[in-house]
Amino acid sequence: MTKEPQTTDSVSDLQDRMLTEMEKVIDPELRVDLVSLGLIYGLSMTDGVVTVTMTLTTMGCPISDVLANLIQAALENKVAEVKEVKIDLVWEPAWTPAKMS
Repeated sequence: MTKEPQTTDSVSDLQDRMLTEMEKVIDPELRVDLVSLGLIYGLSMTDGVVTVTMTLTTMGCPISDVLANLIQAALENKVAEVKEVKIDLVWEPAWTPAKMS
């Protein structure tokens, strides 16, 4: 059996579905979803492992582990292609309120 290569449309669809699930992840302190807050900088997937590149509103955010767990649950439980989620926490570019949509 040959594995079909992913087309640009299927990759785009997968990314859209992942973003849709992450829009349901609400920051418990700010009560706004992580995508609208502008905290999600990128998504990549290799062999079922998704890397979410993101930042936080402040360094030392006390709920960083909570957010990581919420993202992991949203993607692993709702997107069939996702087998594992890794969080790549970055500080550049720094988050500002201007990143909110």
